[in-house]
Amino acid sequence: MTENHSKHRQQAEVAFGKTQSQLFERQRAIEDLNSIVIARNEKTQRLREARLAKELQDSMATAEKPAVKRSKKPTKRSA
Repeated sequence: MTENHSKHRQQAEVAFGKTQSQLFERQRAIEDLNSIVIARNEKTQRLREARLAKELQDSMATAEKPAVKRSKKPTKRSA
């Protein structure tokens, strides 16, 4: 069964279809961008945690080492 619609109705249907497809495309693009932002934030957090853990480990290793005494070497002075 086919429905016969007026020319104005058909034009409105086509315009509505175009608007809907643009809306869906825009929503898909926004979702893609949001997923990229979320992935970037998660990676940044992982890297930050790894850096802080390494800094803590380095500071603990430095605190455990005995202080090295340096002797002063005489410097040559020109007259």
